[in-house]
Amino acid sequence: MSLQLDKICQQVIELTHEVGYFILTEQKKFSNSDIVKKGYNDLVTYVDKNSEKALIDGLSKILPGSGFLAEESGETEKQEYTWIIDPLDGTTNFLHKLPCFAISIALVKNNEPLLGVVNELNLKECFSAIKGSGALVNGKPIKVSAQNKLGDSLIATGFPYNEFKLQDKYMDLFKYLMTCTQGLRRIGSASVDLCYVACGRFEAFYEYGLKPWDVAAGALIVKEAGGQLCEFNGGDNYIFGKTIISTNGLIHKDFTDSVGKYFGA
Repeated sequence: MSLQLDKICQQVIELTHEVGYFILTEQKKFSNSDIVKKGYNDLVTYVDKNSEKALIDGLSKILPGSGFLAEESGETEKQEYTWIIDPLDGTTNFLHKLPCFAISIALVKNNEPLLGVVNELNLKECFSAIKGSGALVNGKPIKVSAQNKLGDSLIATGFPYNEFKLQDKYMDLFKYLMTCTQGLRRIGSASVDLCYVACGRFEAFYEYGLKPWDVAAGALIVKEAGGQLCEFNGGDNYIFGKTIISTNGLIHKDFTDSVGKYFGA
C-alpha cells in the first residue's frame, strides 16, 4: 500500500488542532477531583482519555485499518501501519497550568517512523516531519543549532517520576553537565524537548524511563532537522529502548561521551 504522506500529515495536523482546542477549553474548567492516579506520580484525567479517543477515531478515518499504540488505551493488534499516540504529553504541566504540553503522533511502519506531528498547544507551534522531507514548524523549515561546543550549549532533560533505580547516576551526570555546559532546562514534555532540539533552541536532550509515545514523533522531527539520536549505550533503539540522547549532531560525540562516563555508553 502506497501512502500519500503529505496529505496524511496535513490531515493529522488539522486533527491535532481540533483536539488541542478541546484540551485548552477543558483546562479552564478542570478541577483536582478529575485527577486519577495510574501509579506513583503517574496521573491521568478525562481530558487525556477523551483526547486519545478523539485522536484514534480521527486517525482511523485518515488511515483505515491502521493499528495503534497509545498511552492510555495500550496497543491494538499488530498492523502494517501503526499510530503511536500521546494525547497529552506534559499532563502534570497541564494540571498545574504550566504552559508546556503537547499532542504527539507518529505513524510507523515496522517500527520505523514515517511521519511525526507534535503540536505544542500553548505557543501554537505545530512541529511536523515526513521521512526524507525535512522538518517544519507551522509549515516553515527548521534546522538544528550550528553550535559545535558543548561548553556553549544549552541542554534539556527530564526527571523520572517513578523510576528511581538510576537516580544517583542521573544526578551525578546532572551535576557534571552543570559545570561544562551553558545550562540545563527541564520543561516537562519530552516531545517538546525533542522539537526544541530540532529547531535549535536546545543543543541536546537526554532522559531515561521514557515510552514510545513520548519520543516517536519528536525523534523523527529531530532526524529530519539534521540532528542525531541514540540510546544512552549508543544503540539505535531509542524509540522503544527507554533511554534517549538527541543532539544537533555537532556536539554528539562530546555529549554521548559525557553520558557514557556515568552510564557506561
